[in-house]
Amino acid sequence: MSGPGVGFEYPRKEVSWLKRDALLFASSIGCTADELHFLYGNTEEVVDFYAAEKATKIPGVPDFDSRRVVDGQRLIQFLKPLPPTSAGRKFEIRTKVLGVYDKGRPGTVVELQTDLVDAGTNEVYSRAVGSSFFVGQGNWGGPKGPATENFPPPKGKKPDVEFEDQTTEQTPLLYRLNGDYNPLHAHPEPGKKMGFGGVIIHGLYSFNSTCHGLLQKLGGSNPANIKEFQARFASPVRPGDKLVTSVWRTGDIKDGWEEIRFETKVAGGKESRPIESPHYAEYLGSLSALKREMASQAKVGDRLSFDGAVCTVRYVGEVAGTSGSWLGVEWDDPSRGKHDGSHKGVRYFTCKSKAATASSFVRPTRPAERPQSFVSALVDKYTAELTNAKAIQFSGKVAEEVGFEKIRRKQAQLSELKFAILDGARIASAYAEGDEPIGTVCPKVKDLDLSRNLFRHVGTVVAICSELPDLRTLRLNGNRFQGILEDSGLGRAESSFTKVESLALEETLMTWEEMCHVATRFPVLSTLTASINQLSFLPETTLSTLSSTLTSLYLELNDFTSISDIVSLAGLKSLRNLHLKGNKISTLTKEASDTIPEFPGSLQYVDISYNQVSTWSFVDELPTCFPGLVSLRFAHNPIYDNPDPEFPGQSKNATEEAYMFTVGRLAKLKALNFGNISRDDRQNAEMFYLARIGKHLAAVPESQEHEVTKQHKRYAELCELYGPPVVNRKKEINPAFLEARLVTVQFVLHRAEKGGEKTAVERTTRIPKSFDIYAVKGIAGKLFGLRPLGLRLIWETGEWDPVAGFDDEVEDSSEEEDEGEGEARLDRQEAANSLTEGSQPDARAAGKWVKREVELHDGPRQLGFCVDGLEAKIRVEAR
Repeated sequence: MSGPGVGFEYPRKEVSWLKRDALLFASSIGCTADELHFLYGNTEEVVDFYAAEKATKIPGVPDFDSRRVVDGQRLIQFLKPLPPTSAGRKFEIRTKVLGVYDKGRPGTVVELQTDLVDAGTNEVYSRAVGSSFFVGQGNWGGPKGPATENFPPPKGKKPDVEFEDQTTEQTPLLYRLNGDYNPLHAHPEPGKKMGFGGVIIHGLYSFNSTCHGLLQKLGGSNPANIKEFQARFASPVRPGDKLVTSVWRTGDIKDGWEEIRFETKVAGGKESRPIESPHYAEYLGSLSALKREMASQAKVGDRLSFDGAVCTVRYVGEVAGTSGSWLGVEWDDPSRGKHDGSHKGVRYFTCKSKAATASSFVRPTRPAERPQSFVSALVDKYTAELTNAKAIQFSGKVAEEVGFEKIRRKQAQLSELKFAILDGARIASAYAEGDEPIGTVCPKVKDLDLSRNLFRHVGTVVAICSELPDLRTLRLNGNRFQGILEDSGLGRAESSFTKVESLALEETLMTWEEMCHVATRFPVLSTLTASINQLSFLPETTLSTLSSTLTSLYLELNDFTSISDIVSLAGLKSLRNLHLKGNKISTLTKEASDTIPEFPGSLQYVDISYNQVSTWSFVDELPTCFPGLVSLRFAHNPIYDNPDPEFPGQSKNATEEAYMFTVGRLAKLKALNFGNISRDDRQNAEMFYLARIGKHLAAVPESQEHEVTKQHKRYAELCELYGPPVVNRKKEINPAFLEARLVTVQFVLHRAEKGGEKTAVERTTRIPKSFDIYAVKGIAGKLFGLRPLGLRLIWETGEWDPVAGFDDEVEDSSEEEDEGEGEARLDRQEAANSLTEGSQPDARAAGKWVKREVELHDGPRQLGFCVDGLEAKIRVEAR
């Protein structure tokens, strides 16, 4: 073949593979034990394995037949954590003979010590002492050796833990890929010759799988919790057997390590399965000793951290249907758990959180992260970052950091540190042994974040802050303080918080009484954040200095349902800003007959966004409830999202309509949803609101007008400013009459005359509602002598819509406003139209109004579905 690129050869690449690669591939794609030609190979493999075993001769003893050898006993000691890879380092296996023992006719035991060593440093990472039993190869005159040591389980005691391991036909075929290619574990012939009846599983498989099970059940799967593991192989295990391990805790503790006894058996069998000789043992089934580090004795109320997830211990004890002891914990993150302290119908403890998944059960042996002191956490964060700074790389290239080194060095100067963020630093105490005084380490801190730590008592925070004389802001979000009302550490708190103006207690799940008990210890506190605390009612409590110092209060994302739930805040005489975003507020009072609560006139800003207000009567009464209200955030309430349910679809943008309704109803409001309200904004909003009241009046008989006007408290005031709205009530027509089926259409065509001027030509006719738009165009073309398909029909609704400028939440305006109410009132009166029929708002002055027009597109849709009512004005234009 010929053509572009034909004949080009890519560079040659060398490839290689090992026998293990081919066997692993076959296992990974599902080859089974009846396909040994894929998983085992030919007789060369047997020769290779046995030849390798005979390659090194032990001097002074006979040559033993490696084709008849099994494991006897193993012990392994874990001396140093093994790195995940040996890349860049050289490791060696160093093996020496500890003894060769002649056991007579049964055979010979060879005991070896094998060390895993870093060749560069000679550090020993692990040490294994094991014995191999050469079957039927004794009576050569050697020493008998020591007796085998046994580790029997405690008599008469039930196991503390049990677990199972189900093997399969694939188990030995897969495990041999770890490097033990002894044919005894793959082909039936060697096993038959040795009296095992066929293939048996590697002794080290059970050794390692049992070790893993013990570490998982008792050591929290943490390798640091196991120091030594020993087992004796008492009988063989065949593929498909189920291994059951029983475990006993001895209580024998030395240097913080407890000895564990265990026994592994084949399910349904005896402790030792009978074979030709009980000494020809290949598999685990006897006893041994495991040592593990004892977990700290956790108590109810302790604060623990597991892999960065903080919790409080609520229960210590047994759980029905399980063995051993458990810790019942409540997670600070309520989405992390599985239940609420009740398990399978039994309640073991109660959580502070109302979430259904705030708690879990964990084993006491699960390793918890070590708590630390304030000083050590501060030093670790702000100086270790400088020491451990690593180069930033992109695609292998080191990026230059501009300015970061300077920032790190500045942060590392703790004596000059002003902002300290120790969120989630596992702090449980002010000091640890050897720490320098806080006042010496960081005396200039002004802003301190101690959120989500391991504190149990507020007194610990008091002790820390007592040495920070310049502290202004303190954040304690997400902590779980206990015994707050009885905490003696709060007795001296006033002197520790003399300059603190802002305190954050978000997500602490404290009660309102507890929050006030803490907050009143801050003599000049002006801002308190108490959001996300499941608060549903604020009872009367001592406010002390808060009544004169507190100006801003955040109660967002709690569970209040009415403004009366927080009426106790009326005692805060200096409060200016109240944040109630994200609650469940729908009314001002619990019962309609209750008196509307009244807050001090100092309160000027209220945020009620993202609540459940569904009536405008709530807004109408806000001036009564908050006499000083001049700024409001009200977006994302049901009534704001659908401001006029009786006239749906009246505006393309419901948010703009809701904005004008809110401004029109609240005469003193100067800012809404973060945007200042200008004079034009207010005039436009009030005119639109008044016009909409007129629509509501037109929808009811004249005798029921009072029912409509009493729903609008400012109706009389707005009529005085702008004149009463036009109320066009439609005549009631019997739908059976022909008149009810006709639309009186006024067609208007603007013709160009000589001189460039245009004159309006009008034609009026009555058209059945059932006529489609094609028919309507035909009538218009006939009336004006024009080709119907060359016309555009635009229905002029006679209504005005607001356009830009009434966004949901806009930026703060810097426009200067004249706050004189009297002058503003005169301006509105001068600019107002009487809203008589045909009047129009001054669109040029405000720039926020536009006529609503609808083009009647060609199609089969009927005229009655395209226009409202029995009268319509349609403008005719030539395409």
